[in-house]
Amino acid sequence: MNGEWQSIQGENSSHDVVFYGLSTCVWCKKTRKLLEDSDVSFRYLDVDLVPREKRGGVVDELKRVNPTGSFPTVVIDGDKVVVGYRPEQLMEELGL
Repeated sequence: MNGEWQSIQGENSSHDVVFYGLSTCVWCKKTRKLLEDSDVSFRYLDVDLVPREKRGGVVDELKRVNPTGSFPTVVIDGDKVVVGYRPEQLMEELGL
């Protein structure tokens, strides 16, 4: 994990899924595992691993979709946002 966007490829790729998390957050780890176990394709970023000089821009980007800036945050198709560990809501939004 190097503070750069990473991609996970899965069979469920009908949505553009972006995941913002923290490397030390248990709820982020659970959310990521849920996506992986559901074979969802997604891009993710561990915001705490982003170099300090770039982190402000990433946080600003996150706050555009989740004004509280809390983690985990999952953005689906650029307009649906799931904040926190919400497995049922996430699966519903993904149609799974």
